[in-house]
Amino acid sequence: VQLVESGGGLVQAGESLRLSCAASGSIFLINTVGWYRQAPGKQRELVAGTTFGGSTNYAVSVKGRFTISRDNAKNTTYLQMNSLKPEDTAVYYCNIQGALLREGNILSFDSWGQGTQVTVSS
Repeated sequence: VQLVESGGGLVQAGESLRLSCAASGSIFLINTVGWYRQAPGKQRELVAGTTFGGSTNYAVSVKGRFTISRDNAKNTTYLQMNSLKPEDTAVYYCNIQGALLREGNILSFDSWGQGTQVTVSS
């Protein structure tokens, strides 16, 4: 399963961006989706996640500003980021865990996107 991210860029504080992560391949089921970020010199952290059942969770630092959503028909997940702050500057990665269909067998997968840079200037 391949993930292609898009939507990053350079914005000013207070502005918005929407990241997209499109999954391709013989996907049978998407179980969990997560958006992570990694700033220079810091560990990768979970920003937002959602499960097959629709529950969501957010990092405290982004709650109320970021929204994760899914379009199951398109196998695409989104991260709407509003009221961006300079401390949101990082490379953002999507992660999808689920099952794929291969030669009649259902296999689990855990895939990462290539990352997209988000830079917020003050």
